[in-house]
Amino acid sequence: MEIRRACVVDAADIASVHVRTWQAAYAHIFGSERLAQLDVRRRVEGWTRVLTEGEPVFVADDDGRVVAFVSVGACGELEGVGELYAIYALPEAWGSGAGGGLMRAAVKQLGADGYAEAVLWVLEDNPRARRFYEREGWELDGGHKEDDFFGVRVAEVRYRISL
Repeated sequence: MEIRRACVVDAADIASVHVRTWQAAYAHIFGSERLAQLDVRRRVEGWTRVLTEGEPVFVADDDGRVVAFVSVGACGELEGVGELYAIYALPEAWGSGAGGGLMRAAVKQLGADGYAEAVLWVLEDNPRARRFYEREGWELDGGHKEDDFFGVRVAEVRYRISL
């Protein structure tokens, strides 16, 4: 498994991972019917823009196939703090080490970008992801918010790490 910086040609693979992971990880929250409506093509446009603009995105490449990705940058709500925006892996890559490799790349990038700490938001009802973050050294910091996705109100909690 190779962890590498993503490039624009990876946009479609990243979009596919993004959609497939949401469909697998969040069915218990949003329902399979809602998640089936996710549009990979629309996500390709968004990821193409992100990659064109140079936002740090890394992929886990398993023998030429993108199986996971992570994106990071500046936190929009806390001055001088970095943020892990997204980290997703295909269900068949869960437990493969892809997530840990991507997390190390993300933390290294955030530190190289000059951040002393970083945050991430996760759905409160996502125990698998929360266990992963905690295993990787992230800690709850008391941040809490609610959002609407697909017409469903969900709670999110914030994690923080020193870099």
